[in-house]
Amino acid sequence: MHDTSTGSTGNTARPSRRTVLAATAGVAAALTVSTTAHASVPDSRLRALIARMTLEEKVGQLFVMRAYGHSATAPDQADIDANLSEIGVRTAAELIAKYRVGGIIYFTWAHNTRNPRQIADLSNGIQKASLEQPRGLPLLVATDQEHGIVCRVGKPATLFPGAMAIGAGGSWLDARTLGKISGTELRAMGINQDYSPDADVNVNPANPVIGVRSFGADPDAVAELVAAEVKGYQGARVAATAKHFPGHGDTAVDSHYGFPVITHSRELWEKLDAVPFRAAIGAGIDSIMTAHIQFPALDDSGDPATLSAPILSGILRGELGYDGVVITDSLGMEGVRTKYGDDRVPVLALKAGVDQLLNPPSIDVAWHAVLKAVRDGELTEARLDESILRILRMKARLGLFDKPYVTQAGVDRLVGTEAHLATADEIAERTTTLLVNEGGTLPLDRRGTPKVLVVGADPASPSGTTGPPTGVLASALAELGFAANALSTGTTPSDATIAKAVTAAKDADVVVVATYNVTAGNSQRTLVDQLLATGRPVVAVAVRNPYDVAQLPSVKACLATYSWTDVELRAAARVIAGRVAPHGRLPVPVQRADDPTQVLYPIGHGLTY
Repeated sequence: MHDTSTGSTGNTARPSRRTVLAATAGVAAALTVSTTAHASVPDSRLRALIARMTLEEKVGQLFVMRAYGHSATAPDQADIDANLSEIGVRTAAELIAKYRVGGIIYFTWAHNTRNPRQIADLSNGIQKASLEQPRGLPLLVATDQEHGIVCRVGKPATLFPGAMAIGAGGSWLDARTLGKISGTELRAMGINQDYSPDADVNVNPANPVIGVRSFGADPDAVAELVAAEVKGYQGARVAATAKHFPGHGDTAVDSHYGFPVITHSRELWEKLDAVPFRAAIGAGIDSIMTAHIQFPALDDSGDPATLSAPILSGILRGELGYDGVVITDSLGMEGVRTKYGDDRVPVLALKAGVDQLLNPPSIDVAWHAVLKAVRDGELTEARLDESILRILRMKARLGLFDKPYVTQAGVDRLVGTEAHLATADEIAERTTTLLVNEGGTLPLDRRGTPKVLVVGADPASPSGTTGPPTGVLASALAELGFAANALSTGTTPSDATIAKAVTAAKDADVVVVATYNVTAGNSQRTLVDQLLATGRPVVAVAVRNPYDVAQLPSVKACLATYSWTDVELRAAARVIAGRVAPHGRLPVPVQRADDPTQVLYPIGHGLTY
């Protein structure tokens, strides 16, 4: 059953700022504010809203929480059960009524993002549930739409190359265009805050959590692209979020599962990690997300940055002069739960200078912990008011007091349009990077090598709507005139699978291999070596990390796409077929596999034809 109470026919009632402010505050002066799209709400009127809130409502406004289901009021039974188990409520609407949260985060795995029209209905249902409460406020509806390997909203919405691919393209205009189009589509679906762009400078090839989510290893290049994407998103009235402060680019530990320690000196931090965040602040970034990392040069207490007053209040607010919203990374991650209990983490985060508390493992524990801290005097109500004012300022800048609802007509007009999809394809063509091309292996000639076998890894689609990569590559090559077949061999092919691929290769003129995070002992290397032994030309396509090329010294041709979603793979196919020339340049250095102290391919390397 779908929730149609908010107008799935496209005729959703859209209250004006007059209606919303009247419902939230009853402040007469607020009712005279213009309802033009870019009107702002003065701080005096936002403070009047805060003054009328109960303490419980203030506590709720600080939280951004998940809820399972495609509908705010009528999710599937399995999602009701999951909500009851994890949150203690049946629906998103009940969550909002009980805890008065200030925001909701969408996840693919929570079944929030089935398709654009459904997302719009869910967003409207969420806003309606909040605005119908006493003194109800519009909500921030957020998601992680980084594109590339982190993408919650899938097709038919427009999907772009990820950050490292954009880094390979090196165009600030492409980064801004990505933000503008993606922001336009998100806003049409009722999503008004995006946890993007990633402002980390990825200088560690072994980084398991950032990697290709970063624009690259050059802080100035990363800074330029971060600022451009921020302007694109915020020009579309979606709050951008630079992450993960103070910088998560040099770690070999994933903060989802462990507690990383960054060993950079303060001087190196200033020259490397801080540069993109300064650029984001200069671009007027609406929100900055904290990292669950230990950074001894900035705070030697052993606390994660998310809970560090020296880092958040001292450096981010004091030294960098940032007065926008600070949001935690998910409070369910191990990196923030290692040292303190789940009841202490939200309180300590607020004391450190955080404004929004994202997705705690138990909203009930976290919410009551903050409430108790205020009642016991550990936190003052004035401290909460500071954060709520920043949150309400952001909501006002986004026009949520004017226009909290969206329409199906807007979805149909703006999401996944032919023009947007064509732009994404054009941007992708400027990112594909040709790393190796010995003997003119590429481009392929459909007359000389008409039969192509595509083998390799088929990692799961980030959004659940793309792939599989080998099939996408084969289909794209077939559309370009080749007789192409796909054979999925996985990320750790067995001897039997490798033998099957070798047999199939003997009937092909050329083999394209999609590789995924190849390491010294990985059987993907064995697969490539045995395919090379057939005498057939082998083209490697590194569909995630460009570092794969260092593990494949014998291949005559190697491309990097930086992600395995359709838009990048279709562009790679056009490069392989010679329909477009490769233009991408490495945004990170690739070290030698046998001696990581030596650079095999430097930043800026990239061949063409």
